[in-house]
Amino acid sequence: MTPSLPYRDLSAYLREQFGTRVQKITLDAGLTCPNRDGTLGTGGCLYCNDRGSGTGAFRRGLSITDQLREGMSRLARRYGARKFIAYFQSFSNTYAEVSRLAALYDEALAFPEVVGLSLGTRPDCLSPEILDLLAGYARSRLLWLELGLQSAHDDTLKRIRRGHDVACFTRAVTAAAARGLMVVAHIILGLPGEGPEHLHHTARYLAGLPLQGVKIHLLYIIRGTPLEDLYRQGAYEPLTEEAYISLTADVLELLPPHLVIHRLTGDPHPEELVAPEWCRHKNRVLQGIRMELARRGSRQGSRRPSGLPPDPNLTGNLIPKPYEKQTMG
Repeated sequence: MTPSLPYRDLSAYLREQFGTRVQKITLDAGLTCPNRDGTLGTGGCLYCNDRGSGTGAFRRGLSITDQLREGMSRLARRYGARKFIAYFQSFSNTYAEVSRLAALYDEALAFPEVVGLSLGTRPDCLSPEILDLLAGYARSRLLWLELGLQSAHDDTLKRIRRGHDVACFTRAVTAAAARGLMVVAHIILGLPGEGPEHLHHTARYLAGLPLQGVKIHLLYIIRGTPLEDLYRQGAYEPLTEEAYISLTADVLELLPPHLVIHRLTGDPHPEELVAPEWCRHKNRVLQGIRMELARRGSRQGSRRPSGLPPDPNLTGNLIPKPYEKQTMG
């Protein structure tokens, strides 16, 4: 954990691993998910539009190579970065034939500047064959498998039309951990019907799994989603900034201190955002979370559930070693 921060943030973790600044490049591989292509018959998640949290780059005809070149140039100018992680973000990035996935991942890793992969996907899109493929990459490259849980409550998952249950997530994490894969869990604060007690339960559930990271998102409302309809009908109201800051601090206090915190709020596309307006001010929200933890005199893991194994034993040999020689030689 960074001494200056009350949680273990991703930037510091990557600097520890590679000895320099590493930036993630968001990629759109043109994939979909079983919750959108009709396989599950749910009509898609309540909060997801037809871009699937992506950039729309694939629709504009940009290949993975094109997207990486543009991203590396932009981030090198802005941050001076020379090393990058290929972040397959849009929709479910293990939802395709193994051969197609391998071609996409290989295309990204062909760049010597790309030191690893981060793959956003669903827990129901991980066949044994795909997990074996990912394990092969993870033997020599940094690989984060990012799995959307959103909530550890089956009633909530039904309400938001996720198309899987909590048990599915548990099985996916267990199967990934058995292959030595590092898993990042995604959760969302402000889901319909949930209060602080639901979030506390979700945090305690995550604390008992063999995870290496967590992403915390705000449920914001974007155009073209069923959630927008509910909002305009007065059937849903997003969290206030103050409530989000307080709840995020609660979750951090309950998460084990070894977990890498990959995100503490969302990054909506400005042209798509309906509400809340305050989430456009990311730096202000991050500062608010740090100030709230300071006010409480607490930090990540301060209220970690008792009875769990010591932090390193939750992940065993999955705490990664530096990747410099393996990826840049």
